[in-house]
Amino acid sequence: MKQNEKIIIEVMYKADNCLPCFYMDETVRKILPKYAGRVDYRRVDFLKKKGKERFLDLSYALFGEEFVRTNRRVAPVPSLFIDGELVFDAIPPVFELEAAIEAAIADKGIKR
Repeated sequence: MKQNEKIIIEVMYKADNCLPCFYMDETVRKILPKYAGRVDYRRVDFLKKKGKERFLDLSYALFGEEFVRTNRRVAPVPSLFIDGELVFDAIPPVFELEAAIEAAIADKGIKR
């Protein structure tokens, strides 16, 4: 693994008036400084074109494109993905979020 690789955290985000979305985003942003240089954070605003495309990509990865299209089953909102994998489908406690980030960093062999 390259030492300069980062993990990617993505939060599925509907809008500022979606309180669960807002608080999940806020929870992640509060702890990001602890992981500077090791984490890229992306808020996926799925009501916007670029965010919609990423939201559908992650939904397809979870359920398969045909299932998403025929059954309208999509990724939960809010939800948190690390490196494209669903990790939380509700706002996690900080200690659980930190543990998941630490595990992902260790799995990639990212050094401080």
